[in-house]
Amino acid sequence: MPELPEVETTRRGIAPHVEGRQITEVIVRQARLRVPVPVDMVERLVGARIGALSRRAKYLLVPLVDSESGDSVGTLLWHLGMSGSLRLARLGELPKKHDHIDLVLDDGGILRYHDPRRFGFVDWLAEDSTADPRLARLGPEPLSDAFDGGRLFDLSRRRRLAVKPFLMDNAVVVGVGNIYAAEALFLAGIDPRRAAGRISRKRFDRLAAAVREVLAAAITQGGTTLRDFVGGTGEPGYFKQRLNVYGRDGEPCRRCGAELRLVTLGQRASVFCGQCQT
Repeated sequence: MPELPEVETTRRGIAPHVEGRQITEVIVRQARLRVPVPVDMVERLVGARIGALSRRAKYLLVPLVDSESGDSVGTLLWHLGMSGSLRLARLGELPKKHDHIDLVLDDGGILRYHDPRRFGFVDWLAEDSTADPRLARLGPEPLSDAFDGGRLFDLSRRRRLAVKPFLMDNAVVVGVGNIYAAEALFLAGIDPRRAAGRISRKRFDRLAAAVREVLAAAITQGGTTLRDFVGGTGEPGYFKQRLNVYGRDGEPCRRCGAELRLVTLGQRASVFCGQCQT
């Protein structure tokens, strides 16, 4: 499932090719996504120009402006779901089976949405995007100054919830999915089963730093290679080569050699080292 680094990789990959471009045609081959494609989206988009792309958590925001006045006309809110991707194509390049939406641009380029499972969606926000309830309730970005060990410590007091699902709560901090939570907890030396309320401020400082380190590395390397994910240019991510625990249950720990263990926390598989993580 595309997580924060994968979405950020996509944003960086497609932005230079779509920002400033005018949309000349919109082709919707499949409107029945997780959220049905708005019936008036084609009418709203044609003729608009794409502004500077941004990301909030796992959402990609595509602002649109009037081609003549430059005034905002709305924002596309894109979520890639379990298997979605936004890729660059050119006029004449035939769509594949699960290519559901094309934004055709004035330079002959195409921003193409591919989603085999159709769990993603694109929605139209006519008003201020920050007021949308899907965005308004989100916690801070993990690479921003608003996220640190102090926030984790304060929100965790008297919480019996295990630290791993606590860290994956988007109201606490956004974008720390299963892979990145497991890796950050390993780097910080924290057992994912430990109650969040029993972790000290010092250890939360280490965990916040580990989250930043893991996510920054994943973004630099293009996200994590999963079965369905590729970046905006069609290239897979390469962060999987550096994973210490995720998906390695039963294998030896690269740090101490102990056998890595698999448990289920918050209905998600979690691998950790019982020697290195306490």
